[in-house]
Amino acid sequence: MSTPDPASPDPPSSPSSSVVPAVAPASSLPSVEERQWAMLAHLSALLGYLITSGWAGSAGGFLGPLIVWSLKKDTLPFVDQQGKEALNFSITICIAFAVLFAFGVMTFFIGFIIAIPLMLAIALYALVFTIIASIKANEGVAYRYPITLRLIK
Repeated sequence: MSTPDPASPDPPSSPSSSVVPAVAPASSLPSVEERQWAMLAHLSALLGYLITSGWAGSAGGFLGPLIVWSLKKDTLPFVDQQGKEALNFSITICIAFAVLFAFGVMTFFIGFIIAIPLMLAIALYALVFTIIASIKANEGVAYRYPITLRLIK
């Protein structure tokens, strides 16, 4: 008769006790509705840029995020956070365009030689980061834009 080896490890008590879940609980992710509204908050800025043709420093760019945020801030926490982020970014872009436009006018339009290329660079920056933020919001990830004034807290 053989006796069990005292140095051998104990077998697992049950297969489910040693299994660690690979995915976070579903409650930690925003709901599908929250993710869609947050994505809309970001994309509505792009719609505002297109409607105003990008001129006037994206003045229409902050209206979309403002509307989405105002409608859903009290009921959907993720939309509250991402709506503020989209609104702050759009206001920052608007301020940058206004400063560059004022610079161009105050230099008797000679400053537009510098201002127009900078405006184009800012417009490209806004396009790229708005798309990134929209994708992240749709994935349920809280995104923060780089180089943004946090005016609305």
